[in-house]
Amino acid sequence: MPRATSDRFTRAHQASAKKTKNVSSASSSSTTTNNPIFKTERFGQHILKNPQMAQAIVEKANLKPTDKVLEVGPGTGNLTTYILSQAKHVTAVEMDPRMAAELTKRFQGKPEQRKLEIIIGDFVKASLPYFDVCISNTPYQISSPLIFRILSHRPLPRTCILMFQREFALRLVAKSGTDLWSRLSANVQLYAKVDYLMHVGKNNFRPPPLVESSVVRIAPRDPPPPIRFEEFDGLGRVVFSRRNKTCHANFMAKGVLGMLEKNWKTWCSEMNQIVPDETNIKSLVESVLTETTYGEQRVAKMDVDDLLKLLAAFHDVGIHFA
Repeated sequence: MPRATSDRFTRAHQASAKKTKNVSSASSSSTTTNNPIFKTERFGQHILKNPQMAQAIVEKANLKPTDKVLEVGPGTGNLTTYILSQAKHVTAVEMDPRMAAELTKRFQGKPEQRKLEIIIGDFVKASLPYFDVCISNTPYQISSPLIFRILSHRPLPRTCILMFQREFALRLVAKSGTDLWSRLSANVQLYAKVDYLMHVGKNNFRPPPLVESSVVRIAPRDPPPPIRFEEFDGLGRVVFSRRNKTCHANFMAKGVLGMLEKNWKTWCSEMNQIVPDETNIKSLVESVLTETTYGEQRVAKMDVDDLLKLLAAFHDVGIHFA
């Protein structure tokens, strides 16, 4: 996914590149494309060149002067500039040391420097500080891990303004009964309110990516629902394995009953209950699907509330998914 940089840095880098060997002076566009600082594909990033778009993204966060902001993938600071002008403090997590160096230079010696902390490394593994808001021009390869890392962070942030590959963003906001409704949609919407904010076209980036981008707002539910993510996601793995099949068909699929029986016996052991010899896990599962009336329901049409009711019914008979 794209990441942000400043137009000022772009122009300065182009001017300096003309002095190096084997660099054509024919066009600034060619210079930018061929320059090593912009060879960022291994980090899943392109360069956001439109300052108006960067400003519009930050404005969607409705920042307060007291806010501490976590920025993921700052690049050389196009978004960072606008965030620093409105927030109390910014912690920027950047994987690419080259980009982190440029970000440091951009604010070195300026008043904004004291408000900026830069962490160089993998966001998924980094130790995160307290933050009120997260703003991210997300590297595409960490899109899903980024969301669930944020939703598991405590205390929860107030809001997150995140840019993703357009298809991924549309899955986040998808509703049950639509083609893009998925396990991802259900998992995120259980723990957060998700809103689509804006489309970001390819021409806003240098070089233009192969995919379109979109910005969404994710507002974590606080307090979060008292549901273990592993349990809800475990149910989702079963029911969304074939989203156009019925629940009954997916639960009867190869390997599912064996997994549930193992979990059920573990639960009985933990609860100090004797496992009845005559118990048939298939019959137990079928009874739950029949009593809840979800057996013949197609998963594509089940919303978060339906999934929660089904999960609760399985828990009542001691069947767990994690």
